[in-house]
Amino acid sequence: MKKERHLIALDLDGTLLTDTKVIPDQTLQTIAKAKEQGHIVVIATGRPHRASSEYYDILGLDTPMVNFNGALIHHPSDNKWDVLHTPLPIRTARKIIQTCYELEVPNILAEIGNQVYLDRYDEELMKVLHVHRQNQPITVGSLKNELKTDPTSLLIYPHEKHVEQLRTTLSDEHASVIEHRKWAAPWNIIEIVRKGLNKAVGLKKIAHYYHIPVERIIAFGDEDNDFEMIEYAGVGVAMANAIDELKQIANHITVTNEENGVAVFLEDYLHLNVKV
Repeated sequence: MKKERHLIALDLDGTLLTDTKVIPDQTLQTIAKAKEQGHIVVIATGRPHRASSEYYDILGLDTPMVNFNGALIHHPSDNKWDVLHTPLPIRTARKIIQTCYELEVPNILAEIGNQVYLDRYDEELMKVLHVHRQNQPITVGSLKNELKTDPTSLLIYPHEKHVEQLRTTLSDEHASVIEHRKWAAPWNIIEIVRKGLNKAVGLKKIAHYYHIPVERIIAFGDEDNDFEMIEYAGVGVAMANAIDELKQIANHITVTNEENGVAVFLEDYLHLNVKV
């Protein structure tokens, strides 16, 4: 009897990747086995495409990808695929930038597709955000002056003491037009995209494309930008290292990203016989 195929959605940081940002061999082999058996594997991440394409290639994928928490849904290897790009209105972006200036945030980064705008040059921050100046279109300078087009996303790097104040301000003044999420320590970066966007939006589009019913969608995550995706998927899996709020809504909890959590769950749930 032919096995029913599943759609497997993988968050990257804290989920698929170890803390040193690599995919363990066991996980690679398990995902290869799942693909071999006809299951569909996709990446769903808050990262931009430039910072996730390496893992797409390592996994040998030929599927659509969800980037910027749903603000960009595209197919890296098929330019005929129906791209969905939903940027933030420039007017809203400028108001947020002004709020950041008033709070004297150390830095702000805006992205428009593959173009990066950085308010102040910061080598360390660029490394964290996977911005490589030698092969990356990047403009450094006041975003108030340089940003002239609707950005795909904004990344704000505030002083730690201002994180909650800034998030409260964003909710109070812009809740009707934006979604904002906070990265885990030590960076505490606040990520902003247009209202209504999340990974589940991308997953729905991809599931529809492959005719996969919701009960055969397996989604893995660990942070607050995975809420909607884990809730939407028929099989929502939180990592053991996930935030408590995500564990509470997940259908399953696997072991940590350092313990091949994705592989451990898939091998058991899909009855994969993986020889390591």
